[in-house]
This record gives sequence, C-alpha cells and structure tokens, in this order.
Amino acid sequence: ILKVLSSIDAVIRSQRAPPLIYRHSKGPAQNGVKENGQECGFEHLLPTIEMWADQLMAVKDLHRSLRKLSLEVVPWHLTNTQDSREAVRVEDLQFLVDAMLEELENKEKSSQSPSLQTLLAMVSHFQKLFDVTSLHGVYPRMNEVYTKLGEMTNAMRNLHELLQLDTSAPPTVVVDTVGKLCDIISENVTERVQQLLGTQDIHSIINKLEEHECFFPPFQALIQDLLCLLEVSNLDDILPTVKNLK
Repeated sequence: ILKVLSSIDAVIRSQRAPPLIYRHSKGPAQNGVKENGQECGFEHLLPTIEMWADQLMAVKDLHRSLRKLSLEVVPWHLTNTQDSREAVRVEDLQFLVDAMLEELENKEKSSQSPSLQTLLAMVSHFQKLFDVTSLHGVYPRMNEVYTKLGEMTNAMRNLHELLQLDTSAPPTVVVDTVGKLCDIISENVTERVQQLLGTQDIHSIINKLEEHECFFPPFQALIQDLLCLLEVSNLDDILPTVKNLK
C-alpha cells in the first residue's frame, strides 16, 4: 500500500501534474510515513484525487455541451454517438473545437462573396436600367454596353486631345467647347457667304436669289433652243457655229 501511495504521490508532485490541482502540504505531516528517510505526504492525496474526479466529471459535461453545440454548427462531423460510459479524452474535445473553428473561418470567408439574393437583385437592376426583358438578353446587352462604353471612352479621349483639354475635364466642358467652336465656324461661314455674294445684308442676299430664280429658267430655255437649232451639243460650240453662219 505504501508503494502505491508513494507512486500516486510521485505523480501528483511531478511537473506534469496540473498546477491548480497539485497543492503542497503547508502544515506538519499528518500520519506522515517516511520511507527511505523521505516524507511521502499522503495527507493531500485524498483531496487531490477527489478534485481530479470532479474535473473528470466536468470534462464529460463539457464534452456533452460541445457535442450539442456541434450539432448546430457542424452536424456532419458527428457521425456516431459516444457511449456515456466511455472515457472522454482531451483529443475528443479538441477535435470538436477545431471543427467548429474551421467552420466559422469558412463562413467568414464565404460571407465576403455575394449571396444568391444579392446576385439576383443585381441582375434585376441591370435589366431595369438597360431594358432587358429576359435573362437570355442580359449577356448580349452587357456586351453591347461594354462596346458602347469603349467607343465613348475613345471618342472622349480623342476630343480631349483635339480640343487641348485636360484629361480630367468632364463631358460638359467638352460639349461646351465643341459648341463654341460650332458658333465660330458658323460665323465664319456667314462672313464667307456675304463676301462671295458681295453684300453684308441678308435682305440683299434674298433679293439676289430671287433675281436668279427669275432669270435662270428663261435663259436655260433659250440655250436649249439654240442647241437644238444649231444642232450642237455643247455650250462652247454655240458661238463658233453662229460665226460660221455669218
């Protein structure tokens, strides 16, 4: 018996014993028995073993609680039901905790990707924005929008370069600049027309056009008659033919 007690005492006093469970005897040795001149200190064995028994029961309770939690978090990991009479190991508890931690990490990663409801809402919003009546028309319209966007981007970039505008200038500035250029060109064209017609008055231009409309039809009829009468086909042949007739 003394050997058994000494072995138990040695286990309790070893470095592997949990520090919260092992407690040194503070008082004088009660029922102290010395073997080979050493005090065994058996007075604390019974409280320590009782504490260990309580801890083992608590481990079983903890294991039972972890299994209930695992049924909610990772039910596919619990393939068999452990017998309540079977000893619970720390590895079993660690397995349950690791499985739940892994599942939580996976859920955290998957939460960063959009859900099915979010994707459906995005597709529905795209259909409303671009007048797509069916899901089959979503991809063609996406390609069309992408192509048009590329063309508009290239056009805006070219306009920025031609108009010598900063690349950060918004489209409204580009439109205003083009409008000013059109006004300048329109004014230049008006001046050129006025110079060509020899007048600066719009009413004079109208009068000249009306005179042209009055003069040109009779002149054209006269020329046609001369061509037929002189039997020539070109305008340049009329004058030489009349000279020959003299």
